[in-house]
Amino acid sequence: MIELVELSRRILAETDKVVVGKQELKRLLMIGMLCGGHVLIEGLAGTGKTTTARVFSTVIGGTFKRIQFTPDMLPSDVTGFNLYRTDGEKRFIEGPLFANVVLADELNRTTVRTQSALLEAMQERQVTVEGETYQLPEPFMVIASQLPYGGPGTYPLSYVQSDRFMLYSWSGLPSVDDERRIIGGIDGIERSLIGAVIGPEDVLRLRLKVTQVHVAEPVVWYMKSLIDWLRAQESVREPLSSRVGIGLFKSSRALACLEGMDYVLPDHVKHMLPNVVYHRLVLTGEAEEMGVKRDDLISAALEEVAVPRETA
Repeated sequence: MIELVELSRRILAETDKVVVGKQELKRLLMIGMLCGGHVLIEGLAGTGKTTTARVFSTVIGGTFKRIQFTPDMLPSDVTGFNLYRTDGEKRFIEGPLFANVVLADELNRTTVRTQSALLEAMQERQVTVEGETYQLPEPFMVIASQLPYGGPGTYPLSYVQSDRFMLYSWSGLPSVDDERRIIGGIDGIERSLIGAVIGPEDVLRLRLKVTQVHVAEPVVWYMKSLIDWLRAQESVREPLSSRVGIGLFKSSRALACLEGMDYVLPDHVKHMLPNVVYHRLVLTGEAEEMGVKRDDLISAALEEVAVPRETA
């Protein structure tokens, strides 16, 4: 675990050269990388979503591609397409999905049809075009940004699409001190040269280390109880899928790793629950009219569900 902690420190230090503040978001991207999950970042324009994702992608190495989503995009613009020649031969032209890290910028500015082009890639690490399947490189990670729900010119992500993202983070305005540092140090920030700290092989090796973290049976039941509590609420329209439990399990292990521990505590689960659940909670119309908030449901679950005493 010492190696993993040291590498994570170096990754964050390299990212800090360009991205001021946003430590929670940086750590969440680290967790997503370590457990092979995709990350959805929501926030207003100009709050550093794209910059943070782009810089992090550079620092962890491998191939990187960015997709700027617009309303007129087609699924083939994402997955790739077959180019047919006059003699009948065809050649597959890879889309921007064929990279180790893909930045899906402003994902909810494109139609649901084009959003769905990501589904197979995010779940099965492959794309299928005209009946032929093409494997994506490993490791593969999607970091998506989206504008706030209901904003002008946006198409809400379907539950199926949101469920493919293991983790969620809100990207707000910087603190007073951070914004002062950004404004006063912008010349140095823009001139900063960043490089890869690790490569794809290192990422795969670190993921294997994370799987060695012990999760006691009472802690697993605690995860299950939190999910069941949320499923039972009348204000929740869509029942949480099994991916929620898997994401909570994997991300809690990764967080424990980053803290230099070889076992998961209930506090790790508590910390990760909002990031795993928030974007997957779909409220009923009645609940929204009554002012029920997703944050309140998550807080209530953490208060109501008993914490296990034994974690070994």
